[in-house]
Amino acid sequence: MSDSIVYHGDCLGVMKGIADGRVDMVLTSPPYDNLRMYNGSLEWGEHVWKPVVKELFRVVKDGGVVVWVVNDATTDGSETGTSFRQALHFMDVGFKLHDTMIWEKPTFTATGALRVRYAQVFEYMFVFVKGKLATFNPIKDRETRGPRNKHGTVRQADGTMKRQSSIGKVYSDEDAQRFNVWKMSSEASNTNRFHPAQFPETLAHDHIISWSNVGDVVLDPFAGAGTTGKMAMKLGRKYILIEKDAEYVEIIRRRLHAASLEVETRSLYE
Repeated sequence: MSDSIVYHGDCLGVMKGIADGRVDMVLTSPPYDNLRMYNGSLEWGEHVWKPVVKELFRVVKDGGVVVWVVNDATTDGSETGTSFRQALHFMDVGFKLHDTMIWEKPTFTATGALRVRYAQVFEYMFVFVKGKLATFNPIKDRETRGPRNKHGTVRQADGTMKRQSSIGKVYSDEDAQRFNVWKMSSEASNTNRFHPAQFPETLAHDHIISWSNVGDVVLDPFAGAGTTGKMAMKLGRKYILIEKDAEYVEIIRRRLHAASLEVETRSLYE
């Protein structure tokens, strides 16, 4: 199997052709319950995502990461909790829940019963790792207050407070490592939006540089409009994109060609 390729087909069928431990990183946004129909091609439920998670554990190498961007539908005014069931299943098959990150949106873009609950402006970005984490390239762009001395205490397991061992350490005025809540706008413009559930290029960019290195293989089993592949290519990574809908496969090809990348497309449906 080629390292940089777009596959037109069902992700479970395609992933069976990927060798064990071939993938360094997975970045994907699976269907959220039944929120959108994706040109009528959606067949989604526990019977699909459980086998997908199992295959991901097989194809991801030791130390590799899965970033699973997901949210829940709202039914009768309350959330389904599917995202949490998925997270627990990842752990059941052997992944570790490395980080529960939040993608915060500046405005309300979802649907829901606002008469009985607050507007939800975030999505989960679960980061799972297989074994011991191999790669972390932290982004340091959080503004600090300038040079200052460290002070304070740390609470111990028994409830007592202990003076920090690094008291007196001087922080520099350089930007600090960012936190795990990322505030980013959705791809809302007509010129940049090719898919009803497309995550922003910035989000893909930042995850890829955080959890992979140049030359690594990045997989997206629900490729949609191909944002993961586009940003992987731009960052010097290889990619494997899998998309079931033929219309979106063509969109992926156009986006990647526009980014000066020749792409090979294979169809399991031929």
